[in-house]
Amino acid sequence: MIAYLEGRLLDVSAKGCVLLTPGGVGYEIALPTTALVTLPQKGGEVQLFTHLIVREEALDLYGFAAKDDRDLFRLLIGIDKLGPKKALAILSHFRPDHLRELVLREDADTLATVPGIGPKSAREIMWKLKDKVAGIKTGPLTAPGAVEGPQSEYADALAGMKALGYTEDEARGMMRGIFDAEPDIDASAALRVALKKIAAART
Repeated sequence: MIAYLEGRLLDVSAKGCVLLTPGGVGYEIALPTTALVTLPQKGGEVQLFTHLIVREEALDLYGFAAKDDRDLFRLLIGIDKLGPKKALAILSHFRPDHLRELVLREDADTLATVPGIGPKSAREIMWKLKDKVAGIKTGPLTAPGAVEGPQSEYADALAGMKALGYTEDEARGMMRGIFDAEPDIDASAALRVALKKIAAART
C-alpha cells in the first residue's frame, strides 16, 4: 500500500496532479478540491497522504493534504455503493469536522448538494455514517496560527488557481468577482465556480 508520497509538483489538472519523487518516478494522483488549493506552484515540494485502489484494469492513487482527510476517504469508501469518485466529491465539499456536524444534525439535504449524490443517496449515506461518526476526526485542519475566515478562504482560492497555472492577476480577477458575489463562500467552492466559468468560456 502506498500511504504517503513527497516530491516535486510536475503537473496539475482540475482533477489532480503528477508528483515526481526523488527516485524519478512520477505518480498521477487524484485529489479533492480541498487538496488542490493547497498545492504550490509547479516545481514546488509537495507532501501527500495517499490511498491506493487496485482494480483489474488500473491502479488508482488518491491523495490528501491531511491524514484526517485520507481517514475519512477510507471511511466513506467502506460504505456500500459509495465508490472513490463520490467519496472524493464529498471531500471536495466538506472537511471532516463539517461532515461530522452534518451527520449529527442529520442534514441530508446539504449532503445532497454534492454532484452525483441525490436526496435518496444522501439519506442512505447519512444513515450509514451514523454508526461511524466517531471515526470522523474533528478540529481545524489548517496549520497552527493560520488565519480563519473569508480572507483565509480567499487566499487559499488564489493559491489553488495559481497552482493550476494561472497568473496572480488572472486568479485575483476571477476570485474577486466570485467572493464579491458570495462573501461567505469557501475556497474549494470558489475554485469549483472559477473552473466552471473557465470551462464555459472555452465552449
